[in-house]
Order: sequence, then C-alpha cells, then structure tokens
Amino acid sequence: MKRCSSAFNSFSLVEVTVALGVTAFCLVAVFGLLPVGLKANQNSISQTAAASILSAVIADMRATPKSASSSVQFGITFGTETTLYFDNEGKSSSSLGPNSRYQLKIRFPSNGSGTTAATFADLKVTWPAAAAPENALGSSEVFAAFDRR
Repeated sequence: MKRCSSAFNSFSLVEVTVALGVTAFCLVAVFGLLPVGLKANQNSISQTAAASILSAVIADMRATPKSASSSVQFGITFGTETTLYFDNEGKSSSSLGPNSRYQLKIRFPSNGSGTTAATFADLKVTWPAAAAPENALGSSEVFAAFDRR
C-alpha cells in the first residue's frame, strides 16, 4: 500500500505569500479606481438631469401660443432674461432655495432680421445652483430658435 506524503500535496508558505501579495496588489488597484468611477457616475447623473431640464423648458417654450407673452409651465417671458432654479426632482422656482441643485439662465440674443425673424434663446444649466456660472462644477448649454411670428 502506498502512503501519500503531505509534503507533496500542499502549498508552501512562499507560494501562499506570493498569492496574497498579488491579490493585495490587484485589490489596491481596484480600490484606487473606485473614487474615479463614482465621480464619473455622479457627473453623468448631473448631465442627464441638466439635459432633461433643458428639454422640458424648450418643450414648454415651443408649446407657448404665439399670442401669449410667457410660457405656461415655467412662466418664461419671451425677450426677458430669466433665471430659474431646479431641485433634484425637477421642480422649478424663481429663487434660490435650500434644495436648489441646478441653475438655468435664459438669454434672448437679438436677431437683427426684423419682425419676421425667429426668436433666439440661449439656455444654460449649471450646477451647483448657488455657484456663479463661471465657478460651476458642470454646465450644459443649448441654443434654440422659436417661430413667434
């Protein structure tokens, strides 16, 4: 009968140490990338919310009848520079509040083509809402034209 020697069927202490070292090195690299991934995820969430805000405001402005001077949902007066603030749920207000996360500035650049020309609007969303646009962490901007003849 053959006897199995335990010396041949086990790992040596050196092999276990090397395996633990390689594993630790890989885990340190993965954990080092975790903050970068979280920041990229938060930035993409903010950009998606900003695009949603811009889409809702432009849809509201396009749905405004030509006879009305201001939009129905957000109360935006055409031709007047407006600033709106939005929270995480997309609710708007005309003043900066404790839950405000996004700031929307709407400018109406002049169109020198006369009364038959389109009305231009420059919409820019920045976040956080309390920061000045030049110091914002992120922004999204759209230029739109509206037929208001």
